[in-house]
Amino acid sequence: MSEGPVILLASNSPRRRELIAFGNWTFRVSAPDVDESQHTGEPPANYVLRLAEAKAHASLANTGHAQVIVAADTAVVFDGTIHGKPKDAADAVHMLKRLRAHTHQVYTGLAALKTSTGQLLTDLCMTDVPMRNYTDAAIEAYVQSGDPLDKAGAYAIQHPQFQPVESMSGCFASVMGLPMCHLVRLLARMDISPNANVPANCQTSLHYSCPVSSAILRGEQVG
Repeated sequence: MSEGPVILLASNSPRRRELIAFGNWTFRVSAPDVDESQHTGEPPANYVLRLAEAKAHASLANTGHAQVIVAADTAVVFDGTIHGKPKDAADAVHMLKRLRAHTHQVYTGLAALKTSTGQLLTDLCMTDVPMRNYTDAAIEAYVQSGDPLDKAGAYAIQHPQFQPVESMSGCFASVMGLPMCHLVRLLARMDISPNANVPANCQTSLHYSCPVSSAILRGEQVG
């Protein structure tokens, strides 16, 4: 493990664990229990930021020696409607058919909570996701694999067989659940730096040449 501030990642998502490791921070994981119901009329951006903050605060009781809590929430949004995890296989098929050959948005809210002072900082990433025109047979095969059933929007962008997305021009990591360059710039405001080259590790591991990482790290609003 590398030296430096200890991060508590408020998530049990294996994808978020994979992504946060790109910074080579010392971190551990604890998943809080938070009501994820959407408030009536609540916009997607407000929803993911509220849940990220709630997850960070709910993790305060289990910080141990962690110096900062990192929490995130991701929502798949199409035609103004948030698509959560499918209820069952039939719901997954319905979602994938609805998203097919259309562009939807993925919103990820980030919260960083410093345990010593209570300082809370947030950031938001919005990414356009153009889905390819996959066939009904491809949907059925993917749903039968079981992979979509625990995914918002019923898909994993990185799935090697289904490959739901034809092209991308935004943050790939955010669609997986943790926009790493947004996290780097958020933690920088707490004087916490990564112990590795996050953009390089992210792009190498995800096999994605990111066109927005430099702009995000400069503090620009992308998306």
